[in-house]
Amino acid sequence: MIKALRKLRQLILIIDFGSQVTQLIARRVREIGVYAEIHPFDKQNQAINFYSSLNSDKKLIGVILSGGPMSVSDLSSPSMDSNLFYSNIPILGICYGMQVMAKALGGKVESKGMREFGHATVRARGHSLLLEQIFDNVNEEGHGLLDVWMSHGDRVTEIPVDFKVMCSTENCPIAGIANDEKRLYGVQFHPEVTHTKQGLQIIKRFVHEICNATPNWTMTNYIEEAVKNIKQKVGSDGVLLGLSGGVDSSVAATLLQKAIGKQLTCIFVDHGMLRKNESKIVTDVIAKKLGINIHIANASEEFLKGLKGISDPEDKRKIIGKLFVDVFQREAKKIKNVKWLAQGTIYPDVIESADSTSKNTAKIKSHHNVGGLPDTLNLKLLEPLRELFKDEVRKLGISLGLGADLINRHPFPGPGLAVRILGAIEKEYIEILQKADHIFINKLKNSIASEGDYKNGLCEINEIGKTWYELSSQSFVVFLPVKSVGVMGDGRTYEWTVVLRSVKTSDFMTASWSRLPYDLIQEVSNSIINEVPGINRVAYDVSSKPPATIEWE
Repeated sequence: MIKALRKLRQLILIIDFGSQVTQLIARRVREIGVYAEIHPFDKQNQAINFYSSLNSDKKLIGVILSGGPMSVSDLSSPSMDSNLFYSNIPILGICYGMQVMAKALGGKVESKGMREFGHATVRARGHSLLLEQIFDNVNEEGHGLLDVWMSHGDRVTEIPVDFKVMCSTENCPIAGIANDEKRLYGVQFHPEVTHTKQGLQIIKRFVHEICNATPNWTMTNYIEEAVKNIKQKVGSDGVLLGLSGGVDSSVAATLLQKAIGKQLTCIFVDHGMLRKNESKIVTDVIAKKLGINIHIANASEEFLKGLKGISDPEDKRKIIGKLFVDVFQREAKKIKNVKWLAQGTIYPDVIESADSTSKNTAKIKSHHNVGGLPDTLNLKLLEPLRELFKDEVRKLGISLGLGADLINRHPFPGPGLAVRILGAIEKEYIEILQKADHIFINKLKNSIASEGDYKNGLCEINEIGKTWYELSSQSFVVFLPVKSVGVMGDGRTYEWTVVLRSVKTSDFMTASWSRLPYDLIQEVSNSIINEVPGINRVAYDVSSKPPATIEWE
């Protein structure tokens, strides 16, 4: 009876067919205040059955089918259980998801005609509930037009029975399908990406109005649920957390302390490749101010020895991951009653590590805090932030009372400067990079966007008065194992090159390079060359993600 009366959290289930941007769908749904979870296509029935059962603490109110890299015509391509479309659950299929829906319901999908990649203009047809009164422009005939992002080769050529064409483009006559009665919809374009201008409105229409969702996914509610779940899971056991000083681990530590108090012990492993003054920040801000118990293990020489001669960034990550576990394990033996290892794993970590929730997603890079634990640790895994995006982690930190200076720190990779030094690592390179990076970050923090910057198109009008550190999402310096000839005074130099990297992003899945003022870049360059011995050349990276990644590795 108690179970039957409890309040269930509303859930939008996203079935992942391997798209690199599936996580963006979840993020958009959460932006509008509704909880979303992602499950791989081959676990769709288990997920649907579980969330439809009395054992679930969530209520399934809608399903979104993601895009994917495969062709529905291939026998080995991911498929859909057609029973889902007769379950009275509202469904939105996106790109591959639309094609899967159409094929499962008797429509036809073919690999013919022109492919569409990039911007396209969609004309609304059929007055569907999904697109009603949503448009960017209107043509001469009064039809609504949408600016969207396409990325497909296959296309639907025959729609299922009882469906209507919802929209079309010049090259794709069936760019959307709808069955308003059964609340089944498909769009060939991608509403989850920012390039589709009305994409968020389309998702909001589906989630709020068609699925009748209540927008109650907030960080306040998350804290309540997370604290309850952590207490229930951990009991009286001790918990260890590998604290880096970054946003993710700091928020995780604060959340865990709120839930279990003194049962939490943090271990800070100083591998010698941290930002300048990182140890001081950890001890002064996190340990003293927040009152969290921290053990500090200085293992810089051990890590430097282990990385000697290693150039490949993936090898660096693996070595650092192994050494981290070794050092952590040594420290963990000193702590009594420990049964759990907590990690600040968040969604982007899982995405880029090609987590098992998306078996068709290409692996980009590994993360030392993703993918489970070695048996030698003999600890159970606790990941209180695994389902959160970076912006949600920051909101959570603010809700927990963490200061803005700590919460707004730019992300820092787990392997630290090891992956920002290209090629083999030397102690000299680390010291050079620490100094150069410190200069760059401080210049960004002390430089204010002006009205002139706005007039020059470098910032928005509401960004005037903010620091360039605030206006960038991630900024850092990269050390290149490249020497070039320079001139200082009357003498010839032959010294190292560093690259400034600064990007703007909302989700870290895509990113554009920051349009910093030329004067600021010049000031940073002059300061680094004058103040950091060993550098005579500074470059600025103007590549976006994709095709590049944010980090240089």
